Parts: sequence; structure tokens; C-alpha cells
Amino acid sequence: MITRIREVRKAKGLTLEQVGALCEPPTTAQTIGRLETGTRTVSVKWLNRIATALGVTSAELVALPGQADVPVAALLGPDGTRAPTRPLSFPAPVGSEGMVGVHVNASIGDYRSGDAIWCRRIAPAEFGTMLNRDILFPRPAGRFLFGRLIGREGDRLQILPLGSGARQLVLTDPPWAAVAVQLVRRL
Repeated sequence: MITRIREVRKAKGLTLEQVGALCEPPTTAQTIGRLETGTRTVSVKWLNRIATALGVTSAELVALPGQADVPVAALLGPDGTRAPTRPLSFPAPVGSEGMVGVHVNASIGDYRSGDAIWCRRIAPAEFGTMLNRDILFPRPAGRFLFGRLIGREGDRLQILPLGSGARQLVLTDPPWAAVAVQLVRRL
């Protein structure tokens, strides 16, 4: 199996040591390096552990035949822009089960017109772990609320809608929600 562990790790700016420490249970940088290079076989269990540590889906770590890569031409940082010292590429975004999208029709808050927001569905048990994240909530009659989850008291959720001057809204016990995990923006 050809993996993209190294590309995803580097795109997130993490070292082998950092990824090893983020794994549950933690592992060594040497093990992560061996899994990246193919010196050690990547099992599904390892793939899932590393995906969780990197905050991506397992599918984003696997290179599939015919899947498009975006070559990295330059690295941008506080010291300016420079060419990469070795070939790098971005993995193409991969949707997974439970993903929903939000298309931004008009600029609001941090989002611009034309943005695509990829969201991962979450169950009510996960709501408390998503504080200060942008989340999509279903409302009655086919409506939705998208905003920052700023508090939770029992089954009551406090959401700050996008835009300046917006007032906090309270939702009671929504059946599900979807947390924003990736922003795709055309320039």
C-alpha cells in the first residue's frame, strides 16, 4: 500500500516526534519514519492511529491509482517564500461517509463568497468537545444554523452566528451537527 503519511505530516508542519507523541498510545519517531518510507508495513490499525494523530481521515493517507496530486512549488513562511528541497505534493481532498458541505453564497464572517466548507457529522455526545469550532446545526422545517459553538449547559447549546453584531442563539438538544474540518477556497 502506498501511503501519503509524509506528505500530510509535512503539510501540517509536524515532525516525526510530534506525530509519534500524538498517536494513542504514543510511539517513537523511528516507527513513524519506517511507516512513512514503507520500511515497515502499514496495517489498517496503524493507518487509523496516524490519521487520528494528524486529524485527517484514513482515506486521505492512502494514495489511490489515478488520484490527482497537486505538486508543491513553493513553501511560504515568516522568512519568505522558497522552493522545497525535495518533491512534495498535496493530497487531493477526499470525502468520507458522514461528510456534508456548506457552500458560501455571500461573504460573511471569515468566509468568502464561493468558499466550500467540508463538515464532518457528529453525534450529540461529541458536542461538548467541539467548543470554539464552527458547526452546522439542523433546525426545524429544513432550515440550518451555522456558527461558532461557544458554550454548552446540559442539552442547551450556545451558538454565535457569523457576522458582526450577531447575537448569541440557544439551541436545545439538536439530533446531530456537523463540525467544519476543511475549507476549500478559490483565489
